[in-house]
Amino acid sequence: MKNYVFDSFAMIAFFEDEPGAERVEVALRQLFTKKARGWMSVINWGEVYYCTYSEQGPGGADHVVSRLAEYPIEVVNADQNMTQEAAILKGKYKVAYADCFAVALAKAKKAEILTGNPEFKKFKEQVKINWIR
Repeated sequence: MKNYVFDSFAMIAFFEDEPGAERVEVALRQLFTKKARGWMSVINWGEVYYCTYSEQGPGGADHVVSRLAEYPIEVVNADQNMTQEAAILKGKYKVAYADCFAVALAKAKKAEILTGNPEFKKFKEQVKINWIR
């Protein structure tokens, strides 16, 4: 069984039908057929919300997260251990803090990260990256 951590980049690409959306759709279908499990950090969930809010306002953001809730992706709260791991990664690699939560979650779940964000290249030795583009 595959294990995926969905980065905000992947979910935004999917919801906005950007390049790579079809790769995200394949992974989402695997969740529904129980061929994969999926998680998203609440921090990355927040990223989906605020990015959509910035472009489409509160109605658009609410619509996107309600659509996101239709998928069997478990939104994982950031506890102290995950936050510490993310903080260490942020200090070491100088990337966006939210990206560090996706990596920390992927490490904890032994999952691959679904993304197209080039910042994740810095983590290729630590977690498997499933590039959507």
